[in-house]
Amino acid sequence: MIQQIYPSPDHPFSYELNKDFHFAAAHSIPHEAAGKCQQVHGHTYFANVTIAGDELDESGFLVNFKTIKNLLHDRFDHKVLNEDERFPSESGNTFPTTEVVARVMYEIIQEYLDKTMNKPTCLQIYLRETPTSYVIYRPKTGRV
Repeated sequence: MIQQIYPSPDHPFSYELNKDFHFAAAHSIPHEAAGKCQQVHGHTYFANVTIAGDELDESGFLVNFKTIKNLLHDRFDHKVLNEDERFPSESGNTFPTTEVVARVMYEIIQEYLDKTMNKPTCLQIYLRETPTSYVIYRPKTGRV
């Protein structure tokens, strides 16, 4: 992967970890405003996960890079996103748009981090759907 620089929020933590990965997935947006995107189609998504914290775990990691990849890449790579339980088709807030996929990725990561002893925080998910279109999701939870 080509090295990229992502916008990063200011934060008070000692450590900041960034994990890049890509995955291929298909989706459709079942809403008339989506135009052609109402049809099933695919993307090669590029993602960056930013995690920060002050304490390392017993192995010296803020969080293991492999864990992040396992949680997200293994779940979404070569899948139809609409079929994932996190994307029920009843509401526009859950259609697998890039915005919603980024939010769901954050939720999956943060749910895992909340169960760890050192409790790092996911600061943002950067998700590129096409070479010219991307979303950044940053929670407004006051975690920082």
